Amino acid sequence: MLEYVLLMVPVAFLVFSVYHAYKNVALGKRTRKSAVLRQIASFAAVGTVCLITSMVALAAPEAAPEAAAAAGDLNKGISMVAAALATGISGIGGGIAVGGAAPAAIGATSEDPKAFGKALIFVALGEGVALYGLLVSILIISNAG
Repeated sequence: MLEYVLLMVPVAFLVFSVYHAYKNVALGKRTRKSAVLRQIASFAAVGTVCLITSMVALAAPEAAPEAAAAAGDLNKGISMVAAALATGISGIGGGIAVGGAAPAAIGATSEDPKAFGKALIFVALGEGVALYGLLVSILIISNAG
C-alpha cells in the first residue's frame, strides 16, 4: 500500500504543476517559455526524488537477500527510463524545431511557390530528430532484455 502512495505523490505533483502552469499562462502571469522551463525543472526534480527513493529502497538492510535478484530488474528499469528519456527529449526537440521551421516554410512558400521543396526539407530535418530518438530508444529496449 505504501508503494502506491509513494507512486501517487510524484504523479500528483506533476499534475498540479501542469495545472498551475496552464493557469498562469492563461491569466497572462507567465510566458509560455517560462512555463515550459518550469515543467522541465519539476520533471527533473520528481525524477531525481524517485531515483533516490528507489536506490534507498534497494540499499535497505532488510532487502539484502533480494538485492541480487532486484539488480537485474533495476538495470532493466533504468534502461526503460533511458529509452523514455531518449524518446521524450527528442520529441520535445523535434517539436520545437518544427514549430519554428513550419511557419517559416509556409511564409516562404506563399512568397515563392518554387521554394516549397527547399522549405519542406528543413521541416523534415526537425522531424528527423524525433525519429532518431525513437530509434535510439528501440535499440536501448532491445539490448535491455
